[in-house]
Amino acid sequence: MDRLLTEVRIVARGGRRRRTGMSSAVRRSVPVRTFGDWNDPPPGFVEVDFVAHSGTSSSGSFVQTMVLTDIATGWTECIAVRTRDNGNVIVAIKQARSRFPFPLLGVDFDNDSAFMNAFVVSWCRSEGLEVTRSRAYRKNDQAHVEQKNGAIVRRLVGYGRFVGADATTALDRLYVVVRLHVNLFQPSFKLQEKTRIGARVIKRYHPPVPPATRVLAHPDVVEADKEQLRALMGPADPVLLFAGIRAAHEELGKRVDQRGLNPKADEPLVVDLQSFAANLKTAWKNGETRSTHRRPYRRTKPWPKRPSMYEPFETRIKEWLNEEPALSAAGVLQRLKEIDPERFKERNLRMVQRLVKAWRMEMAGLIILEGGWIKSLPASPAAAAAGDAGSSELVAFGNIPQ
Repeated sequence: MDRLLTEVRIVARGGRRRRTGMSSAVRRSVPVRTFGDWNDPPPGFVEVDFVAHSGTSSSGSFVQTMVLTDIATGWTECIAVRTRDNGNVIVAIKQARSRFPFPLLGVDFDNDSAFMNAFVVSWCRSEGLEVTRSRAYRKNDQAHVEQKNGAIVRRLVGYGRFVGADATTALDRLYVVVRLHVNLFQPSFKLQEKTRIGARVIKRYHPPVPPATRVLAHPDVVEADKEQLRALMGPADPVLLFAGIRAAHEELGKRVDQRGLNPKADEPLVVDLQSFAANLKTAWKNGETRSTHRRPYRRTKPWPKRPSMYEPFETRIKEWLNEEPALSAAGVLQRLKEIDPERFKERNLRMVQRLVKAWRMEMAGLIILEGGWIKSLPASPAAAAAGDAGSSELVAFGNIPQ
């Protein structure tokens, strides 16, 4: 469709072709790699993506998380980035590169302008990293990292808004603990083969193991890197790591949109393993709501009441109803039209009916509470002619139809 409408668009612009930006030239220089083009690569080829912590509004500056997921082993690193500029992107890649247990060989970006620019692409190539990109609007081309975005970042951090250096530091503290818990102890599946039979797709997976186990079992990882990984796994305690995640959650929960809350002074984080282990006895029964997922209290301002055009005539209408309890809403509207024909029309009948009904119910309640009646009317014209006061009927506003 775009190809067929090219000439039409040129004519609509007055014969001028649209200028392409510098990022378009950079995208054309980066080859495209889809989900099916990996073909079981060695450890070191990672998919890179950003997760925005913007809350309900994407305006302004906010913290983002750069997620890097290895294709072969599933090893995932998360780096908090304060702003989306070229320098911070390169610093985050350097930081993640130092945390991986094996050297990086290639990075696969999406079409985000934070990645697809000459500064970042040229730096990656100068460092010996193979640069590829996914197709535009095809998230399945980066299925590995997209899955980690939800399973790790969104599940732990939630969808709150984080702004500033303090929030970035708090996220970094969380990710330092999470990287060990996820990569050393949390098992994950890996696709072994996929077979298509007509419209049916059959997928088979390897047994679920932690990413660290895949790194140690992979033949392309050198022995020196495996020894460093074993040294990292030795002192790691999953219960202590989980307690550290809980403490980092509490710190982040204080920064999730504190408008309307009573902020308190930050206290130093203390990980008490004994109390945490004792809490696990009942935590599995009661469940847990993470402090990063709470719904912050927002004070709603009351809307000012708009003045009604019937308020200046309220006293007069009540006097009419007191003098003539059988007066209908149509009769009330007719009298209002005689007073101000420009303001009151036939279309106001329904509103007058509602007001008259409300006022009659209000007066009926006052009559019942006070124990008296407003006026006594004869039960029938014959009784009125005979002057029979004993057969009169007591009538109040609430008993008169509209």
